[in-house]
Amino acid sequence: MSYYLAPRFLDKLSIHITKNYLDLPGVKVPLILGIHGRKGEGKSFQCELVFERMGVIPVHMSAGELESPDAGDPARLIRLRYREAAEAVKVNGKMAVLMINDIDAGMGRVDQFTQYTVNTQLVAGTLMNIADNPTNVQLPGSYDAEPIQRIPIIVTGNDFSTLYAPLVRDGRMEKFYWEPDRADRIGIVSGIFAGDGVSRSDIEKLVDTFPDQAIDFYSALHSRLYDEQVRNFIQQIGIERVSLRVVNSTERLPEFRPPDFSLAHLIELGELLVREQQRIQELRLVQAYHSVQGHSPQGSHSQQPMPSSYAPTQSSAAPASSSYSPSNGHSYATQNQPTQANSPQTNGGLPPDALRVLQEILDRGQRLGIETVDARRFRTNSWQCYNVIPPERNSAEARAALEACFADHMHDYIRLVGIDPRDRRRTVETIVHRPS
Repeated sequence: MSYYLAPRFLDKLSIHITKNYLDLPGVKVPLILGIHGRKGEGKSFQCELVFERMGVIPVHMSAGELESPDAGDPARLIRLRYREAAEAVKVNGKMAVLMINDIDAGMGRVDQFTQYTVNTQLVAGTLMNIADNPTNVQLPGSYDAEPIQRIPIIVTGNDFSTLYAPLVRDGRMEKFYWEPDRADRIGIVSGIFAGDGVSRSDIEKLVDTFPDQAIDFYSALHSRLYDEQVRNFIQQIGIERVSLRVVNSTERLPEFRPPDFSLAHLIELGELLVREQQRIQELRLVQAYHSVQGHSPQGSHSQQPMPSSYAPTQSSAAPASSSYSPSNGHSYATQNQPTQANSPQTNGGLPPDALRVLQEILDRGQRLGIETVDARRFRTNSWQCYNVIPPERNSAEARAALEACFADHMHDYIRLVGIDPRDRRRTVETIVHRPS
């Protein structure tokens, strides 16, 4: 299978790796290249394709290795892997790199509840020291006066703003934001479906149908196509015999015929995957589960504010947006909200403030969520989803859904939620009705 290697990605990595092996007079070359961007866009996989194309030997580390119950172990491991890469250059006569995947997951400060450990400090300090002295990297308890080979370091992540600021400064880390454009996406998806007989025009239509999806969405879609055949295989031999038939069996593994790769079938399965994504983002069951137990999603008492991952993002372009703040011990009050909307008024039976918030959400092209909660659960912030209106629906349908909600929940709290369809982030949460 021939995978697509984005020209921009190849250009950036090849220049960075080669520069670190050259002796450029009077030029200070950053040792670290930080590749950041949205989740699932193929940052690590594109790196592997570049390494294979250039004949580079990668020495890998993961975010899980940046923490340990023993202080100092992750920092020592980084130095050890760096020296292993330098030794690989000497032994194999090829370029090598140290690759650290998802570095922000291992040492990033996501919110005020993220634990900041000694190892986090030591890892940041070690990487800064190596970036400043790339040919003098010593292991604890020993000293080697002979300089070692300079090894470029490649790190990937989603949000480098969570890292220690001196580590990501210019001179130590060169930054590369990876966001594949339409041509890149078409090329990558064509590589995923290479050999399946999907035409170039169908690939383009598939990408244009799901323009906001990450690259891994299309890999999951390709895998989902074989579910029906695997299901039939399990039913034919019996679920009790699957293990014996697949593992350590004298019979050959089954061969599956090519599934239906028609554009209509691909779009149908793609929409199913999209609905599953939306359900995860919109249910937010963890809040309901923890609220029933009387504490916040972090397992602490509700007098602590909610972290940014749960609180809606305040936007200057969203005057009706809201933010959580502690109120009355166990509840979270919503700011910039109508104070009284106890009975339907004019404009089709809806209060003017509710219509204003609804129209603002629709005008931004966002998904409209309608949520309700009774007075008892309001104190624990246990909102329930009443309806979700996709952005392609017209305002009349949205108003009708909100009118139905007012009719069904006159004695409950009602709020409108604006959901960004690109990253499923809540940008607006405004209460539009309060019971008397």
